[in-house]
Amino acid sequence: MKKFSLIIFSLLILSCNKVKETAKETINKGGEAVGKTATEFVEGVTEGVDRTLDCKVELSQNLINNGVKTGKFTIENDSIGNKNNKMVVYFIFDKKIDQELSVKVFDKKGLECGRSKLKIKGVIGEAKYYDIVFDKRTNVETKSIIKFE
Repeated sequence: MKKFSLIIFSLLILSCNKVKETAKETINKGGEAVGKTATEFVEGVTEGVDRTLDCKVELSQNLINNGVKTGKFTIENDSIGNKNNKMVVYFIFDKKIDQELSVKVFDKKGLECGRSKLKIKGVIGEAKYYDIVFDKRTNVETKSIIKFE
């Protein structure tokens, strides 16, 4: 009887361990799936926000004639936490230039909502990033137009 009880007890312990391991594996696989889905969701939301902001940069004809082009730009919060009032823009220079620009922000209805000055200086073949910080009350919104003159 002792041997039989010992065998039953051993089988119960082994089967409990097997159930425990199976449950642990299932939870781990579920956690991996949830983590992957959450990551994909966050990436999708980020890409969606980037696309919906969809601002447009316009250079004056004078700047274009002077060999100025823009590349990538971003809209950010300034260093003290004001929302969407800083622009980082990549300028490409096909000609030598040393000029102060007027930068104006227009909302999607065409109303001016911000203005700043920017000094650019470049030589042929050079390219660099510039930061433009607008007034703390300027909020570069979805579908805004930023004009450089």
